[in-house]
Amino acid sequence: MERIGIIGGGQAAAALAAKLREEGFGGAITLIGAEDAPPYQRPPLSKKYLLGEWPRERLFLRPGSFYEEQGITLHLGTRAMALDAARRAVTLESGETLSFDGIALVTGARPRMLPDALFAAGRPPVGVHVLRTLADADALAPEMVAGRRLVIIGGGYIGLEAAAVARDRGLDVTLIEAAPRILARVACAETAEWFTAFHRSRGVTVITDAQITDIGGLERVSHVTLADGRTIETDLVLVGIGVEPETALAETAGLEVAQGILVDAFGRTSAPAIWAAGDCTVFPWRGRRIRLESVQNAIEQAEAVARDMLGRGTPYDPVPWFWSDQADVKLQIAGLGQGHDRIIVRESGAGRSHWYFRGDEFLAVDAINDPRAYMVGKRLLEAGRTPDPAALADPGVNLMALVRG
Repeated sequence: MERIGIIGGGQAAAALAAKLREEGFGGAITLIGAEDAPPYQRPPLSKKYLLGEWPRERLFLRPGSFYEEQGITLHLGTRAMALDAARRAVTLESGETLSFDGIALVTGARPRMLPDALFAAGRPPVGVHVLRTLADADALAPEMVAGRRLVIIGGGYIGLEAAAVARDRGLDVTLIEAAPRILARVACAETAEWFTAFHRSRGVTVITDAQITDIGGLERVSHVTLADGRTIETDLVLVGIGVEPETALAETAGLEVAQGILVDAFGRTSAPAIWAAGDCTVFPWRGRRIRLESVQNAIEQAEAVARDMLGRGTPYDPVPWFWSDQADVKLQIAGLGQGHDRIIVRESGAGRSHWYFRGDEFLAVDAINDPRAYMVGKRLLEAGRTPDPAALADPGVNLMALVRG
């Protein structure tokens, strides 16, 4: 293989390109990204960057000189419009076609948007935002002025992180969640209850089990109406209702897609010499197929793909981990808690942790300002071991003893 094309310009793209060089690949590497900026970190967009504490350049995963020094060609600010899987050829917006010996699709995900029918204007008016890209953050940040009113639609991590930043900047914040509780898709009820109380203590109005019937304002957003008749006046709306994998290029090329680009344990798609990694993929994991939206998965799966492209692949079998910073609280998660049937709550000084079990099987841990619980939980998961629930619930038991035991 002499020419490798990387389609996508995010964390997975940067990790894959760097790993190819680290593993000794000496051929041509071309990275095609739709955004003008080189690959950058997304998590700080809803935290440090939105607060104005990080300059733009600090987001970049590598300095611009890295790509030049490593002989990695960047095509930025241009979209890949078509993929010919048989010829392994990519057509850009400019009409230029580039051919490769191997291609990696790391196209990421895009924010879900509310249906246009909800907007009085028939489309989102000025003041309605999403937060996924650097451009999104640049558009939202100057509007977050102290004293303004912000409605956040969606009680996931992005919505909660943005709520924390908005309160720090002096905005009046209302968060609306359609489900009976926040974090319904990603965390247990105990974690959701803790964060609901935390945000309310900081002045955020949290409304759950709420359906939106109208978002008013013809030129600029003015209010949000709920199904129970409540009207919430607002100056800004942030929509944070999740993301959808970017699969259009793969679909039109005839690759197998089902809620993401289907890959095997090596990151190989249904087409020869085409791989995929990161948020856009669905991959086999311990008897089921999953899609992970995380920095860890973007990096580790991309590196696994890089090795497989060079003929040194091994099956990708991660222990998933995630984190979320909300004001002065750090939530660290190891494992996947779906399917749990009980939660063990452990109090630990200034922090606490929630341990997920299904029967006698340990699945995951949510650690709230408790890095030791996170570290221990992650180590146990990596070793395939289940801690004693009674020991977990006893604050007198040293967690490190569970690892050594």
